[in-house]
Order: sequence, then C-alpha cells, then structure tokens
Amino acid sequence: MSLNPNHEFLNEMLQQLQVHLEEAYYTQCSPQWRELDYIPSYNKFYLICEGEGWLRIGDEEYRPVPGQLVHMPAHVLQSYSAVSDRPYSKYWCHFTATMGEMDLFQWLEIPPILDISPNCMDSLMKLFRELVELYQNRSYLARIREKAILLEIIALFLSQSDTHLKFVPGRLGEIERLKQIEAFIESHLSEALTLEQLAKHVHLHPNYLVRYFNKHFAVSPLKYLNRKRMQKAKSLLGTTDLAIKEIAELVGFPDTNHFAKAFRKEASCSPTEYRLRAERS
Repeated sequence: MSLNPNHEFLNEMLQQLQVHLEEAYYTQCSPQWRELDYIPSYNKFYLICEGEGWLRIGDEEYRPVPGQLVHMPAHVLQSYSAVSDRPYSKYWCHFTATMGEMDLFQWLEIPPILDISPNCMDSLMKLFRELVELYQNRSYLARIREKAILLEIIALFLSQSDTHLKFVPGRLGEIERLKQIEAFIESHLSEALTLEQLAKHVHLHPNYLVRYFNKHFAVSPLKYLNRKRMQKAKSLLGTTDLAIKEIAELVGFPDTNHFAKAFRKEASCSPTEYRLRAERS
C-alpha cells in the first residue's frame, strides 16, 4: 500500500524528531485550578481520570471528561479552569517535540481531544505512571527511558488521530516547496550537485537555503544530500546485484574508495558487509 504523499513527507521529517520531557505528574486538581490567556512554549497532555473542568484552546472551548486524552499545543493561546467542587484528577506532562526548529504540532491539524477505549486507557495509564516515576528518578538512564515512553505516548496519540490527521492549511505551501526540493535532490543523486544549483532550482539564495534546511531538517543541504545518497545506496545494495562501482556512480561517487569511506561513516560497515547482512536478513 502506497503512502499518502503528505504522509511520505511527514515520514521524512519525523526522522529529525527530538523530544524532551519538561515535567510529568499525577494530580488531584484543587477547586482553584485556573489560568487564563497564556501561551506556553511547550505541549501538554492531560489524561483525564476523574472529575470535570473547562479548557480553551485558541478560540475553541472544551469540557473533557474521564477517558479522554487532551493535547494542548505549544505556542497557542489557551486557558483552563475548575468548574465545580469535583475538579479533575489527571495524569499530565509538559513536553517539547521538535523537528529542526519547528514543533511537530505546528505542522499537524489534529483534534485536541481523543476518546480512549477502555483497553487502550489501561495501556495509556500504565505509560503515564511510568513516565511520572521516571521523571522523579534523577538517574541518566531514566532520561533515556522517559524519552522512549514519551515517544510511545505521542505515537499512540497520533495513531488514534490517524483518520483525522492532516497538515495545517497554512503549511501546505511550505510542504510543497520542501517536496519540490526533495524531488530535485532525488532526481540528481548521481550528479555533482552544488548548493548553488539547488538554491537556483528552488529560487532561494544559497545562504537562505542553508537556514531553511537547518530549520526544517536540522542539517545542512549538503549533509541532507549525502544522507539521501546513502539511503539510495542501501536500497540498491539490498535489492539489486549491481556492482559496488555501479552503485557508487548512481549515487554521485565516481571514486569507489570515496564512496566506501562515506558509506562506512554512515552505516558503520562497508558496502560489501551491508549487502551480506541484507542477504541474510
């Protein structure tokens, strides 16, 4: 089954995803739980366990109920408040999820509240419990594990949102430009492509193109080009009988030794070793 072209683009961007947990707790909110009209620099998840309350995200108002997962996005005006003597008890976390200089959820238009099935709710509560425990554990191993748990929660949220997932309309023009850049690079992998040629093709100044790539891909254009070359080389090594020299030329390396050195730096093995591994898998 082929991916939606925009999902292919998202797949490419997610290779640069970096997540960081700011804090995580289980809280019984007080009747004074309230803050109005603020713009956080981080995302928030609320897993509602009991009680009632009120939220505003942008111009929309919500009253989440137990069994729902709420996402309150970074860089968006929002408010929250208790509404009765039965305020929320909830698992919650503050986190960042960035791709280059952009937040993941600045790209995606997703319903902020999801109904969680009972089976999924048990799994999600377990993940949040572990996240809270890890946040309170100050060991370096906990920092690694909490990233893994946070990624699981984000992945679950996105998977539950999948039928509604779409890009923010204001980002579509930018996505088309990025896909144009990707397509140009893919079709010129065998050539000695320069920064100036790439910039000219997309009608950007070379210096601006460097900033543009760092913003969206967290790498320079030439490092991105090399990564795409190595991806194609891996595909050819694993799916064809082409000689190493032929593959090297197809991905822009007329010197086989130079190709082997670049490939080893990327894959931690030689092209021949990579092919042997692919044959055994």
